[in-house]
Amino acid sequence: MSEIHHDAVGIGNAIVDVIANADEAFLIRHGLAKGGMTLIDEARAESLYAAMAAGIESSGGSAANTIAALASLGGTGGFIGKVRDDTLGKVFAHDIRAGGIAYVTAPATDGKATARCLIFVTPDAQRTMQTFLGASIDLGPDDIQPEMIAQASYTYLEGYLWDPPECKKAFLKAAKIAHDAGRKVALSLSDAFCVERHRADFLDLVTDHVDVLFANEAEITSLFQAPNFDEALQKVRGRVGLAALTRSEKGSVIVAGDDVHVVDAIRQDRLVDTTGAGDAYAAGFLFGLARGRTVVESARIGGLAAAEVISHFGARPKTPLRDLLARHPV
Repeated sequence: MSEIHHDAVGIGNAIVDVIANADEAFLIRHGLAKGGMTLIDEARAESLYAAMAAGIESSGGSAANTIAALASLGGTGGFIGKVRDDTLGKVFAHDIRAGGIAYVTAPATDGKATARCLIFVTPDAQRTMQTFLGASIDLGPDDIQPEMIAQASYTYLEGYLWDPPECKKAFLKAAKIAHDAGRKVALSLSDAFCVERHRADFLDLVTDHVDVLFANEAEITSLFQAPNFDEALQKVRGRVGLAALTRSEKGSVIVAGDDVHVVDAIRQDRLVDTTGAGDAYAAGFLFGLARGRTVVESARIGGLAAAEVISHFGARPKTPLRDLLARHPV
């Protein structure tokens, strides 16, 4: 077995986030479905960008956010995701490398522009995402770096990217490399929208290729077409070795074989923006597992990371998570 160089390597959409405040009237005026993620084309992205309020621009993407939060905890991480050799592509690469994350994916030299996600945050802290996937969905098997995967304790797959055939091949290639090297594979279902589109594929992926599953309440009930969370929880037993199921202010439920652990959320009085909460939770959980913590301790680290992220705009930590963990040891 090769030496471990990374706690986790993420594979997902390489996206630049643009986050701005918006009121309910703006959402209605532009026909935006509140609280979810909608895929849009480049023309729609340009139109909405021109209409939105001044915002914060930063490198994003679900799996990239998770690896950035893991690095903020003091973990070691890598990321695999596709950008174009344009301005936003350079911004993305610079940002993620500045966080101490290994990123060597070659940029595309032609074709679609670098992906971007326009995030509209309403006064109730809900986020409505309009995503142009651009070059990110051109990721393919040739972009998978076998050595990076083999040297990571966990390979973390982003459900948002499970759509184009070449991306599926890239995921399956990475999972095989990880398992051949004796490593673990984790998957985030990402969004109920993704689950509805790919339910059968996701069930096969979870059963045959995944060791750790991340899902929120809506995603896991959709995956199993269950009438409620409790029934979905029962159905996930036996499908995957470990499932971390998040329930917002109710905390999380960890299903580990026959054991079920309920872990309270960390109270956060300042709720500003829920963007990236699930990504940060996954970071803390994977960091804990990679560093030998119990599943309950790992869930608490995940809760600590999520609580920091929802206290401000943006999907990535503003306060170094390693400092928070030092002040609030788990």
